[in-house]
Amino acid sequence: MSRSYKIRDQQKLYFVSFATVNWIDVFTRRAYKDIFVESLHYCIKNKGLEVYAWCLMSNHAHLIIGSQGENLEHILRDLKRHTSKEITKAIASNPQESRKSWMLWLFERAGQRNPNNTHFQFWQQQNHPIELSSNEMIEQRLEYVHQNPVLAGWVEEPEHYLYSSAKDYASGKGIVEIILLT
Repeated sequence: MSRSYKIRDQQKLYFVSFATVNWIDVFTRRAYKDIFVESLHYCIKNKGLEVYAWCLMSNHAHLIIGSQGENLEHILRDLKRHTSKEITKAIASNPQESRKSWMLWLFERAGQRNPNNTHFQFWQQQNHPIELSSNEMIEQRLEYVHQNPVLAGWVEEPEHYLYSSAKDYASGKGIVEIILLT
């Protein structure tokens, strides 16, 4: 039985995950991560995105989100479209990027195989939204989001990872304005 991943109720919180095509480890450079963070800031300020938790890994992102503005699907579409263009441009113009040709070739190849794209495809199409309908589900996903960098061996404590909301939940101040789940 296939699972239907759709955002059905705009008033609910959702856990979403999305990855780069071919799970390419793009987010190994701070410049690319910062483009993602800046796009989150823009969506929060201008589109009504509410971020409750987030974590950016080397090739995927996890978010717990809601919206008091635009439709969540539209926000995610715009976030992915903008980051795709800006990060691809940053890769192409970065003289220090040793993987430039390889990554751009993979993005172009994925884009050619997808009739929805004109040139490159950076993100995989799906977001896998899961409606968080209980406190137990929220707590499980919050733990999952924040444990990703620990399980990857990047940090010993979740709040030590800069590109995550774990610091906010440890009474600190992270780099993205979030709404704490209490």
